[in-house]
Parts: sequence; structure tokens; C-alpha cells
Amino acid sequence: MKKRIVIAWLMLLFAAISGLFWHNEWVYSLPTPVPKDYRSVNPGQVIDLGIQSNSNGKKPLFLHFFNPDCPCSRFNISHFKSLVKEYGNRADFRIVVMSNQVYTVKEIQSKFETGVPVLFDTAIAVACGVYSTPQAVIIDATHKLFYRGNYNKSRYCADKKSEYARMALDSLLHQHLDGLFDRFALKAYGCQLPNCTK
Repeated sequence: MKKRIVIAWLMLLFAAISGLFWHNEWVYSLPTPVPKDYRSVNPGQVIDLGIQSNSNGKKPLFLHFFNPDCPCSRFNISHFKSLVKEYGNRADFRIVVMSNQVYTVKEIQSKFETGVPVLFDTAIAVACGVYSTPQAVIIDATHKLFYRGNYNKSRYCADKKSEYARMALDSLLHQHLDGLFDRFALKAYGCQLPNCTK
């Protein structure tokens, strides 16, 4: 009798854990709801954020919108680090922290194990039309929005065929400016930003 109860309990526990994982995957597969007062920012629109460049404005600016409290953002850390490693000499990278919690620059840089500059200005998200994390924004050397979208179709950034942020950066750096992206690239997926009411 005890053995049956233990087996039944383990099966119930396994079913609950499986259901939780399925639910999380299903929620992630849904687009992030667009805030009611969202102001769209279109590719080609000039965005001057007044961010100091390491290259006197000769390189594109890559903004990584990150929320330390968002599981999707945490899954994306190693992917972002690989982009910095590969393109760090051809683009200026910044991490833009979007959270209600207070973090220091050192805390964020230690999470990424990198010295990439960290910004805490939520107005940057509004200016770029970002309302979820993780999101990538690429602004070209003339301050025009080139790309705003997802890093990958996969929650864990494991799908090599849909490395959208990498494709966008490659496309800009090699001047292949024709459309590459499907609906998964440009529709926001992930965690809705805090204070997204502006």
C-alpha cells in the first residue's frame, strides 16, 4: 500500500512539473501584449539618445534591453556575450537595465562577466519602441533605427537558423539591407517591461 501511495505521489509530482514547464513554454510562445498607449518607432526613424560612443559615432550602437528578474532575459545572457565577443570591435554595445529592483553597474556586469557599459534609463526603451525583454535594438552610425526585435525564435536562444540579432548586425555591417526577418523576429516575445505605461 505504501509503495502505491509513493508511486502515485511521484506521478502526480511529475505531472505537475511537466504541466508547469508546458505552461511556461506556451506563455513564452505568445507575443508580449502591446501596451495601450504604445508609440511605435519604425526602422529608419532617427533616434538620438545622447549616448557617448566609443567610436565617435562611426560604429552602430547595439542596445541590449535586459531585465534581471525576467527568465527570458537570464536565458539570453550567454547569447548576448557571444555577440559582444564576435562583434565588439565593430559595434558599440550597451546593456539597458529595465527593472523595478535597484541594481548596480557592477552587479549587472558580473552577471554578464563583461565590461559592457550599463544604462538604467527607461526613457531609452520608450525612445526605441521597446516594451519587453530581452530585446535587441541596433542604431546605425547615422542614428537611425535599423533593427528592433528578438534575439532568437527559441526561448533559450538555441536555434541557429533564427539568430535574428546576429543576422541584423551582419546585415548592417555588410550593407545587405534587404528584409530578412519573419514575424518572430519583429513581434515582441518575452517579459513585459515594468512601468510600460509611457
